[in-house]
Amino acid sequence: MRRFNIFMAAKGAVYIRPEQLTLGIYVCLDLGWMDHPFTFSQFRIKSEEQLQQIRELRLERIRVDPSRSSTAPLPWQPDAHRPPSAPPAPAVPSPELIAKRDRIAKLKARIQSISQCEKHYLDAAKSISNITRNILSRPEETIVEAEALASRLASSLLAEQEIAVHLMNDKVLGEEVYYHSLNVSVLAMILGRAMGMTELDLRMLGMGGIFHDLGKMRIPHKVLQKADNPSKAELDFIQLHTQYGLEIGQKVKLPLPILRIIGQHHEFMDGSGYPQHLKGDAIDPLTRVLTVVNTYDNLCNPVQVINALTPHEALSLMFSQQRSRFDTHALSLLVHTLGVYPPGTVVRLNNEVVGMVMSVNSARPLKPHVLIYDEQIPRDEAMILDLAQESDLSIAKAVRPAQLSTAIYNYLSPRSRVTYFFDASSSPRGVT
Repeated sequence: MRRFNIFMAAKGAVYIRPEQLTLGIYVCLDLGWMDHPFTFSQFRIKSEEQLQQIRELRLERIRVDPSRSSTAPLPWQPDAHRPPSAPPAPAVPSPELIAKRDRIAKLKARIQSISQCEKHYLDAAKSISNITRNILSRPEETIVEAEALASRLASSLLAEQEIAVHLMNDKVLGEEVYYHSLNVSVLAMILGRAMGMTELDLRMLGMGGIFHDLGKMRIPHKVLQKADNPSKAELDFIQLHTQYGLEIGQKVKLPLPILRIIGQHHEFMDGSGYPQHLKGDAIDPLTRVLTVVNTYDNLCNPVQVINALTPHEALSLMFSQQRSRFDTHALSLLVHTLGVYPPGTVVRLNNEVVGMVMSVNSARPLKPHVLIYDEQIPRDEAMILDLAQESDLSIAKAVRPAQLSTAIYNYLSPRSRVTYFFDASSSPRGVT
């Protein structure tokens, strides 16, 4: 590695001549992202094709990173015979650059799709806010509104073969938006779809998600939001929300499947839940589905944000330590549907690049779309990679947001609330 020192620049950067490049050198291209054909501006050279593409950029010198290189550069001998100069740059863009521009066009279409998805999400959240606020004063009208919302979601879910589950921007949420009810409703319906449920069952799941915490209306806000661990008396009081919810649900004449969900959504398969310590098949089948996603969302979005688990941690905990509590099939399908690294998970790729999972396609859950940190690309133009289209890239591990540098954290903006919605658009449209 001593050869690197010959070309050490004043600020400590290391440069070599293009003819010194060889496989294994980690290059840092000091060019605009659109001025080269590569996915990243920094990478380790892995093929002769990449070598040739770099030489065709006709740079006089190239910055390299010795610490990330697996080999030393070729010797530089100014007086020796050099390889022929690279041919003049072509007048038309290279096929690689054309492919890159096509990828950018698809990225823009995807960003528009996510923006539209966020609009649908906000509309649904406002509906749930209205439903929760009006259920006692105008019960018949409110139940019709809830049925209409659940029906729209169910129809959208069943309309397409593939769906993309998106991480929503928590900045679209306000304090009055009932994001937990919507999150549970949406995730339960997505999971029910994966289990092959009928449209009627999906509607019941959707409404169950909307109303499952109805009884918390009778619990003082200061008790629900208590910063410290609740006392036994306070915990017992909070657990009464299932009973209160049943009383309210019966009063406003909610359908029986919804009442079962309200009364049982804290029951666990091993009998460790409440209020009746039901076990196994004694728990309603729809409730078993909703219980899985309700637990997941509570782990990701607890009352105190400091106690929040990352989506990856939440699924890992449920699968490795709490599996006996849940319907095995429902839990396994939730992992499959959201992927091992669900949207909202900060990840490190196998090339050391850091990013955040933004969405997962139901047909390719192990190949999500990842928002990539790249200091050379403005945040509002950040690259979202479809790992299904990147054969050389994979997720190496999850990273806790607290482990990120300030620059990366601000760029990726990990969500303080992890909320999801879906884009029911099939892959031939080129957006999912």
